[in-house]
Amino acid sequence: MFVAAHEWTSAREPAARAALPSNLAQAPQPDRTRQLYGRLAAGAVDQAARADADAFLRLALSRAQAEDCDLPESPQDLAAWMHHSAQLACAKYRAYLQERKAGAPRRYFQNRAHALYFLRAVAPTKLVDGAWLSGLLAHWQNPRFADLITTYAEELGEGRADKNHVVLYRKLLAAHGLGQAGDLPDDFYTQGALQLALGLNATDFLPEVIGFNLGYEQLPLHLLITAYELNELGIDPYYFTLHITVDNADNGHAQRAVQAVQDALPRLGGSAGFWRRVRNGSKLSNAGTGTTQVIAGFDLDCEVTAIFARKSASGLGAHSDYCRVAGRSVNDWLAQPDHIPGFLAALQQAGWIKRGAPAQESRFWKLLQGEKAEMFGVFNPYELQLIHDWLRGDASADGQAYDAPALLAGQRQATYRARARLSQQQAGSLNVFDASQDEVLDPDLQTLQAELAATGDRTQKMQLLIQAMSPWNHWTPAGLYATRQFLRMGA
Repeated sequence: MFVAAHEWTSAREPAARAALPSNLAQAPQPDRTRQLYGRLAAGAVDQAARADADAFLRLALSRAQAEDCDLPESPQDLAAWMHHSAQLACAKYRAYLQERKAGAPRRYFQNRAHALYFLRAVAPTKLVDGAWLSGLLAHWQNPRFADLITTYAEELGEGRADKNHVVLYRKLLAAHGLGQAGDLPDDFYTQGALQLALGLNATDFLPEVIGFNLGYEQLPLHLLITAYELNELGIDPYYFTLHITVDNADNGHAQRAVQAVQDALPRLGGSAGFWRRVRNGSKLSNAGTGTTQVIAGFDLDCEVTAIFARKSASGLGAHSDYCRVAGRSVNDWLAQPDHIPGFLAALQQAGWIKRGAPAQESRFWKLLQGEKAEMFGVFNPYELQLIHDWLRGDASADGQAYDAPALLAGQRQATYRARARLSQQQAGSLNVFDASQDEVLDPDLQTLQAELAATGDRTQKMQLLIQAMSPWNHWTPAGLYATRQFLRMGA
């Protein structure tokens, strides 16, 4: 069904809708975005959550109107704009590579801890990758949304665990002990919350969804540099390199995003109002704390202090009174989180911590790692890497992992790809995907298969599959199975 042009500029214009709920119309309250993100990411989508997501979007869009728009004035110029943007990013990347070849240091990550901090900080966005398009699955019969639905299916890896973006990122977090970050600054959840809210309200925000997709699927310079430097630090860059390939300007998501705009533009009447909303929606792809801002905000001293402050609550009372530093018991030091900076300084003065030296030279480090380490297990792998790099200081630029053998003077950290090639040669090539995953033991998968078998109606089958392909389900065995079935049924 076509929507007349005047409808896109009046009744459906976000600014013309009902006033924002008072709890969201004011300045954002502490943790408001994180709470909304948590509800939507967990699939707790009741009427109240939908209303809050709608209001959150309208508030974000009203703020975005004052921002500059990178898109051309006319949708007819989109293809040229896209190719120019991709060429500019690639040219800047070539210049970056020349700088590195000439001896320049890494531009983004000081050390391995910095890179892991980044992976953890952007997790709220990466763990809902593609969510903004999820609401269009219900309209799979409309050929005008074919490119958008194809993009969503590819974000889901077309049902393959080794290509599903969220599965890949969850594995990346788990590989480095990063867990599910729930204590990040509120603004770090903005981008993920917007993506979930767009997917949940796709019917009312169709132009904004299309505009967001257009802005988000372009190839950014920071993606290229991130992948390069993660590999250099021995961290698997595949999640990021996969986005580089699928977002290409020839036949990838960037090109499809342009085509999706052309397909969706109203044909009955004018399209100016629709295009205006597409442009405004594209600005949301830059909302929240961006990649380079996250990276620039890293402060190793602050992060280490924060770790000890968090641990102080559980460590308080666990030390004997004879454990004393600078004349005070450890329990006394841990009694107040604001005592932690002084505690760390006292440990250095007492010789327990040696900054700027190999970690193994610090007596404190030997309490954490090594034979009969008395504090083994107190800190997770991410926290150990932070402490390790904090102890080593400038030498940590070599990217050494906290649990790896010490590098010799002048020795370089092996890149992730080099280690992966060696491992593959030794173990043989492995195919992560196995068709037998259709029979994996999983209660949701069993339920879905039983419900599909119980109905012969194609529409009902599609509805069941679409539910399982939601942002909070698609990475599970049931969601992966549903994605494969969705594609097999010709959607």
